[in-house]
Amino acid sequence: MGRSKEISAGLLVFRRKGAIEVLLAHPGGPFWAKKDDGIWTIPKGLVAPGEDLVGAAEREFAEETNLNAHSSEAFALAPVNQKSGKMVHAFAVEADFDLNAFASNTFEIEWPPKSGTRQHFPEIDRIAYFALPAAKTKIIAYQLPLLNELKARLG
Repeated sequence: MGRSKEISAGLLVFRRKGAIEVLLAHPGGPFWAKKDDGIWTIPKGLVAPGEDLVGAAEREFAEETNLNAHSSEAFALAPVNQKSGKMVHAFAVEADFDLNAFASNTFEIEWPPKSGTRQHFPEIDRIAYFALPAAKTKIIAYQLPLLNELKARLG
């Protein structure tokens, strides 16, 4: 029997630089190019049926950032739901990455719309660490509980 709804998994990477900072990703593509607050996300993606959630989170993180997070010390956060009903499982892992190695996979769409021209865009166009107060402004609303839980669990 198949799943009733899609499932995504991702990593919420954090570091401690005096205060807790989290790594967020800005969606790529022309629709998001001029948007900022309220659209950043954790790197995440679809989980195949039967796939390990942590393994999927690591894979998606690597595909979207070109960075490898080893989640042996990761801890699960309570899943959150997108408006579409998709459930997102997130795992918090501490890491301080050199963001100069960032690169993202791409997707193809017709752009401009109805032009007949297809273009490739990065799935994620940039990543950055944000202190929690700024991250709460940047992150997409349905993922805000992830930040709140991380703060509560780290103290």
